Amino acid sequence: MLVKSLELNRFRNYEKLFIEFSGGVNILYGDNAQGKTNILEAICVCATTKSQKGSKDKEMIRIGDDECHIRMYVERETVPHKIDMHLRRTKAKSAALDGLPVKKSSELYGFLHVISFSPEDLSIIKEGPAQRRRMVDMELCQLDRIYLYNLTKYNKILEQRNNLLKQIVSDARLAETLLVWNEQLVKYGSEVIRARKAFVGELNSLVGPVHNRLCGGREELKLCYEPNIKEDDFLEALSRDKEKELILKSTLHGPHRDDISFCLDGDDIRKFGSQGQQRTSALSLKLAEIELVKRKIRDDPVLLLDDVLSELDRNRQTQLLDSIKDIQTIITCTGLEEFVKERICSDRIYHVVQGSIQPE
Repeated sequence: MLVKSLELNRFRNYEKLFIEFSGGVNILYGDNAQGKTNILEAICVCATTKSQKGSKDKEMIRIGDDECHIRMYVERETVPHKIDMHLRRTKAKSAALDGLPVKKSSELYGFLHVISFSPEDLSIIKEGPAQRRRMVDMELCQLDRIYLYNLTKYNKILEQRNNLLKQIVSDARLAETLLVWNEQLVKYGSEVIRARKAFVGELNSLVGPVHNRLCGGREELKLCYEPNIKEDDFLEALSRDKEKELILKSTLHGPHRDDISFCLDGDDIRKFGSQGQQRTSALSLKLAEIELVKRKIRDDPVLLLDDVLSELDRNRQTQLLDSIKDIQTIITCTGLEEFVKERICSDRIYHVVQGSIQPE
């Protein structure tokens, strides 16, 4: 899988842009707030229909404009393809693949597999459970269309059920319909739980050896999936805590409350680990994720490194760069530090200045 080129029209701070990428290492450097991350965001939008930063569609449209367009040329198994994404302020986004409209934008998931790595990912362990769930969901949705379908259905049912809990307060007769929503929530939620359990298990089998390399074998890292509720107990728990949910007007059980634990030598590093241990474990997790994806898709994903090298010490930089030698990588950084010049054999370098790009 390769990103060959990218065209932007009224996207973020770019009025117009065309940039070509090599199949190796591409470096985008420049001061902060010049538009480097925006290029990575456009790639993510074409690959997953969503911003890796969680931005809304209208937030990605250039200020003063009503719509924007992204066009990306990619290569899969040496076959060229074109992805078009059209964002509008007042309408839903539209997408096309090789000139043919995509009925559901989610159908693009997995066509081009991207893995994004940013400084925020280094904080994933000490942040709240929502960040860890999002990491798992972003990866699983690209790997498994069935998971994407089940998660989408679950989130819609969850939203409708929460609305129903609020409405029952003013109309008690609606409580009779709650059981139907419970059954639907359990049906799709159980599939989400099973897929997450398997995925975290596979990650765990890879993250230990990776972490051993990073820390010289001094510590043993293990991941553990922590479901909020077991599949067999899901329906019963919803019925049991009905009154609590009506008071709180929120669904108390389900995979929307899942978490992942990280243990070093048996201790939960979310609570007891140092910042250095947490960051090393987060890097181990990302490297294990890259290896797992390569095995699953039997191809190399496209790696997006968003100003992450500056957050790592020299040893961790070396470990990361040694792990991605054969992967198309697009790196953003503020400057071409000596380490970058020494360690990275870059195929293309671009200087990003106020929404314009100058090749070097």
